[in-house]
Amino acid sequence: MPPPETLDRAAVAREAGRAAASYDSVAALTREIGAELLSRVAYFDLAPRTVLDLGAGTGHASRALRARFRAALVIALDLSPGMLAIAARQARWPRRFERVAGDACALPLRSGSIDLVHSSLALPSFADLDAALAEIRRVMTPRGLFLFSALGPDTLRELRESWAAADSAVHVHDFVDMHDLGSALTRAGFAEPVLDVEHYRRHFESLPALAAALRAAGARNAHAARPRGLTTRRRLATLTQAYEGRRENGRLPATFEVIYGAAFAGEPRAARAGGEFVVSLDRLLSR
Repeated sequence: MPPPETLDRAAVAREAGRAAASYDSVAALTREIGAELLSRVAYFDLAPRTVLDLGAGTGHASRALRARFRAALVIALDLSPGMLAIAARQARWPRRFERVAGDACALPLRSGSIDLVHSSLALPSFADLDAALAEIRRVMTPRGLFLFSALGPDTLRELRESWAAADSAVHVHDFVDMHDLGSALTRAGFAEPVLDVEHYRRHFESLPALAAALRAAGARNAHAARPRGLTTRRRLATLTQAYEGRRENGRLPATFEVIYGAAFAGEPRAARAGGEFVVSLDRLLSR
């Protein structure tokens, strides 16, 4: 697992804020992955009172979760207030949800307050994965479910390998692999983690087109050891030449490895509870 210092938390928040306005326009793959993750909710017999959409971005999954669990309090939590502002403008009844700006490594929620934690593609942006998982476990009820997707180490491997031809600097930040993620879940106290991997490939007209898509999605390099200065023309030429050699049917490929997972906070629950209930956000926020 990458050590905690490999990610620059301030850079993650800054890039997310910059990308808020453009995020939805380039989020086709993100939505495809999100739809697959949401479809897996049906695998479990759930009637949550409280749902946390962790790393909610512009709130697409939050609205879907609110529509699916109409009796639940749904909380959209994101590091970027800019993303949550977009989520607020797009929220409509009956898909309204609460919005909280916060850090996964220090969740502003009471212990044992959340029945379902949903997190799509947010794990790679957590500066300290162990701390984030411990916090997620802390806020979950004893039989709560953590359902998530995360980018794996094959993500953007073409870009990483092409940069390696140009220099030895870090241009694509690290992604945790499935086995290390499973171990991290166990260390955090989760029970029966189940994980599987899917690979997605997208194609771009050019390297600048790929860079523009990543920038618009707030997915630029946030590695703490990333180069801070301008790249020389010679290095850019070497990078471009290396990547151009990978063209498929006239377009440049980009691989995205996605890990899907589910884990219980404690003993798995199979029975569905019925009845109506009302939960106030004020009761869940830590003080």
